[in-house]
Amino acid sequence: MASDAPNIDSTLGALSIGFALVCAMYGIFAIQIFSYFRNYPRDKLYLKVLVVITLILETANQCFIGYLLYYYTISNYLNPVALKQATLTWPLILQLAAGTVVGFIVKACFAIRIWRFSDRNIWITGFVLLLDLAQLGLALAFTVKAFMLPNIFAVHELLTLGTISLGVGVATDIIIAGALCLFLNRLRTGLKPSDTLVNNLCRYAINTGAFTSAVSTATLLLYNLRPLNNLYFAATYIILSELYAISFLATLNTRRRRTDDHKGAVTSDTNMFYLGTRCPSVGPKDLDDQWDEVDTPFSTQQDMISGRPLP
Repeated sequence: MASDAPNIDSTLGALSIGFALVCAMYGIFAIQIFSYFRNYPRDKLYLKVLVVITLILETANQCFIGYLLYYYTISNYLNPVALKQATLTWPLILQLAAGTVVGFIVKACFAIRIWRFSDRNIWITGFVLLLDLAQLGLALAFTVKAFMLPNIFAVHELLTLGTISLGVGVATDIIIAGALCLFLNRLRTGLKPSDTLVNNLCRYAINTGAFTSAVSTATLLLYNLRPLNNLYFAATYIILSELYAISFLATLNTRRRRTDDHKGAVTSDTNMFYLGTRCPSVGPKDLDDQWDEVDTPFSTQQDMISGRPLP
């Protein structure tokens, strides 16, 4: 091959490693999907629809990358010319688009959490949603232009557009984590149990934002610093898409479930701030007249059954 020909390690090798990691993450995601529908059957319809859409998009992601690898490693086995030409572009382009939509959905849900914990602060929520919409628009524009490229490696001709899109995504992740920590800290009461919970929720927000921001930044750097004949950036991007999906389902699945004393049934509860919960989602105003029923934390299982509050 010529010296400028793509190296199999930095192309198919990178994608294969990324795909292997994503397959493992997809298994975690699938377990979360099962747990969600088993444990929260009474969730609102829009949440169930978002979960199903996320599942469909992540499954499509697996199929797109799997087909791309199959085409270049099996259908064109021992045919380096096919890899050099790299004319089969649509699976990778559609995977990038599907991953963008997943990220948009997850960030929009986190923006709603900010809206609720900030006591309906329209400015910070609107800013986050604006950034989220901006990244979606930039990524869709990138997708349209990518279909006009002659091969996979020509995607680096869209360097400016791709860099801006990824940069906006990194900024959105950081702002979401910072805003959640800011408004959660305002919920401190001075009581050790509730303040400990606030600390845990802040750590969760920081860790989630830091993890996705780190992978987004790695994708951004690989896209810019290694601009010729490689797919390192694509390998990290498919991992980023799965991370967003997992964080979304983890948020839904770590809500507290409440036992109905009269019927003995376990029902889902959208309150995720008080004790027995790990992740915030909604605030008191979203529970309407059910808020008083779940406002007081319980110390033991017997206290929960008897309804006796903590001293």
